[in-house]
Amino acid sequence: MKKRIITIGRQYGSNGRSIAQKLSDKLGIHYYDKELIYLASQKNDISYEELLKVDEKRADPWRYPVEDDMQMNRRFRYEPMNDVLFETEKKVILELAEKEDCIIVGRCANYVLREKENVRNIFFYAPLEERIKTIMERASVDEKEAAYLIKKIDKQRRYYYNSYTDRRWEDMEQYDICMDTVKMSVDSILDILCAVYESIL
Repeated sequence: MKKRIITIGRQYGSNGRSIAQKLSDKLGIHYYDKELIYLASQKNDISYEELLKVDEKRADPWRYPVEDDMQMNRRFRYEPMNDVLFETEKKVILELAEKEDCIIVGRCANYVLREKENVRNIFFYAPLEERIKTIMERASVDEKEAAYLIKKIDKQRRYYYNSYTDRRWEDMEQYDICMDTVKMSVDSILDILCAVYESIL
């Protein structure tokens, strides 16, 4: 039987990660977010902390994104660590999709699994003012800093996604369902996503 996969793209501050966690608990399946970095670090014998620096970021052509000693290692000298992480996470995502039902957050998972029929792709967004409130509370920052973080991280995610997929991150046509996380309760969102999961054949 084919495994059932849900991928989640999300604007920063839309609570996509917390919804993924709750959906994971409700369905009794695993969700993968930063754990993908850990699995990639094991595959390539690179420290988690170094890979975390380039997570969901495209390569900067003007500087090394990690410690020079690591980047200058013979294995990685001609390939930015961002590319190493993306290609390794890609392999991990494909392996997980064959092994278990799961939820995968970010990391271009909808693109990586685009040829599989047993995948449903979700994108979460929310009005800017609501995301600012969320980040102010989550990160304990003021309104100006929250707005800055949202702009910065959304930009990183957009450039990362567009760079590695040749698609547009916020192009709603490439997702099966796009949801404004402010328009309905979390319980309602979870009910919808559970129905989506159960409908995967």
